[in-house]
Amino acid sequence: MLPVLVFLGGYPCDGQPADSLRAYYIQEYPDHFFIWPVLKQRSLTFDIQDKQENKRKVEFIPNNKFTLGAGFYVFDLGFEVTFAIPLAENSKSIYGESTGRDLQLNILSKKWGADIYYQKYNGFYINDSDNPVPKGQPYPQRSDLVTRNFGASGVYIFNHRKFSLRSSFTYAERQLRSKGSWLLYGTINSFKVTADSALLDPAVQDVVGTGSGFRSLRYTTVSVAPGYSYNLVWRKFFLNATVALGPAHHWINYEEESGPKRDDISINSTGIARFAVGYNSNRFFGGFGFSAQTRIVKFEEVRVSNSTNLFKLLVGYRFREFGILKKRVWDVNPLKF
Repeated sequence: MLPVLVFLGGYPCDGQPADSLRAYYIQEYPDHFFIWPVLKQRSLTFDIQDKQENKRKVEFIPNNKFTLGAGFYVFDLGFEVTFAIPLAENSKSIYGESTGRDLQLNILSKKWGADIYYQKYNGFYINDSDNPVPKGQPYPQRSDLVTRNFGASGVYIFNHRKFSLRSSFTYAERQLRSKGSWLLYGTINSFKVTADSALLDPAVQDVVGTGSGFRSLRYTTVSVAPGYSYNLVWRKFFLNATVALGPAHHWINYEEESGPKRDDISINSTGIARFAVGYNSNRFFGGFGFSAQTRIVKFEEVRVSNSTNLFKLLVGYRFREFGILKKRVWDVNPLKF
């Protein structure tokens, strides 16, 4: 698997008046390019349980590989290329082996951000709350199980003159003083899971309830989630916490082993959480970041939740631009972000 993450960021156009208020809170680096090694892991998990959440919970988790590579920020364009680290044989015997494709395009400017993503995973192991697996023993595995998740999301940053979201996640800027901002997220997403047979055993279906015997499930989600993000700064160290929660409208289609396809509509919730901690100076930067987006859907007596997670660790250095590196991708692009 070769995941590639691309993110873009724009600076003010030449000739635009300097924002003295923003400069007091945020340091920009329009005359530098960045290089960093990066270790990361993306995953797509989901779980099934009863609608009241007081009975059995069954989680389906891929045995994801960590990926290692390098990132670059040049011409106002940032991108990362990473390669999968092979799994240890012991990990394969306990958790099985998953294959996947994971692509993402991310644009993050001062005022707003956008993501377009596609994920496909094959092969999951099962964590059953009522049947814990002894340490060192293999988990139940479903090599026939396939998930697909794709969509787009956007975010608007209200206090963009004093707060920088990308300072904590792309390091394109540096937050100089502690500050926060209200955010507004919007998302359209489609999640699908299919298998050769029902995802839950008959005995588990009896506990979870009506509707839990499906062998395929697809739901499309449109959601809006207000939230808040805060950068806490101490000298050159920072800590960021971001939380958003809002309503989501789902169009649901599912098929049980012994029945026709069914359609349903549901209004539930979506949640976004991001956390980052690290060091950011004029030259060196680095840190740890984690983000998760969760969507919850309920139909008949069943609750299904899926979550997209990203873990990231990097260390980088900023160099003074020279020669052709002083060019900007926006110089040949009529769109100005």
